[in-house]
Amino acid sequence: MISKLLYLPGLLVAMMVAAACSGNGKAAAADSAVADAGAQPPPFSADSAYAYVAAQVAMGPRVPNTPAHARTADWLVERLKASGADVTEQTADLRAFDGTILKARNILARFNPDAERRLLLLAHWDCRPWADEDPDPAKHSLPVDGANDGASGTGVLLEIARQLQIAPPKHGVDILLVDAEDWGSSGSEDSWALGAQHFVSNPPIAGYQPSEAILLDMVGGTGAQFRREYFSEQAAPHLNDALWSTAAALGYSERFPNRHGAPITDDHVMLIEAGIPAVDIIEYYPGPDGPFNPRWHTTADNMEGISAETLGMVGTVVMTYLRDNY
Repeated sequence: MISKLLYLPGLLVAMMVAAACSGNGKAAAADSAVADAGAQPPPFSADSAYAYVAAQVAMGPRVPNTPAHARTADWLVERLKASGADVTEQTADLRAFDGTILKARNILARFNPDAERRLLLLAHWDCRPWADEDPDPAKHSLPVDGANDGASGTGVLLEIARQLQIAPPKHGVDILLVDAEDWGSSGSEDSWALGAQHFVSNPPIAGYQPSEAILLDMVGGTGAQFRREYFSEQAAPHLNDALWSTAAALGYSERFPNRHGAPITDDHVMLIEAGIPAVDIIEYYPGPDGPFNPRWHTTADNMEGISAETLGMVGTVVMTYLRDNY
């Protein structure tokens, strides 16, 4: 995206993963009861989404070609399969702008895979290999945790996957966790979103063409606001209308102001260029230092900057739209 090796003990990671799987014991029991009774699906769990974000960060920076990256990919596949999805992995050797070959893994999880009408939800799960925006130049060579830039969108989608197992959609819903988004150069827009570029050029399922797509990127910042991103507005204004109207109906207008934002080169642009109507729900900071969160591409992009409230709002908006339309 343009203007866009720590390892905790296994026991702690296991505890966080267990928390992510259920949110908490009472929530899991309630989910089971709802499913058994055939009642309305439970609300989106902000706490569960937060736990999924924390579990990713605990594994270490998810930089391609590192052990933390491989560990996280394996865990993501495991979580999506545990949610009842039909999971396809797409591996590729992708050449970065600096010549590095990135061992990339895109992960596609499908719910109701035989349905013709399909909604694609996606987020990138890798993180920036260098904290090149850090105010301390001595930290510019350090990798970032990517708690907001990567893990937040992925955490929301993992919770949506858990919800879809409890109450399956009538139509098709796909979750794409795309890799190699953040190994890019500010001097080249084509150097970003390599995993998404590969996905649209080499779809793992022949003829794959979702009806529309929603990208989640940097959706966990404390007090974050979300505006209607420029390329999204050009490609799919009807989808932006629906999402921001949903947010307003839920009482989230302050956090989802019905205003235009900046043009952001992100994974959704690759889908748009492939003919898929796509929008980007991404945090927006107005002013000369915007449009991104001040923690973006710094060593401060850690769990201290993540808000369960923000994750819950974004997840509820997307889940409500999904339930109303799919």
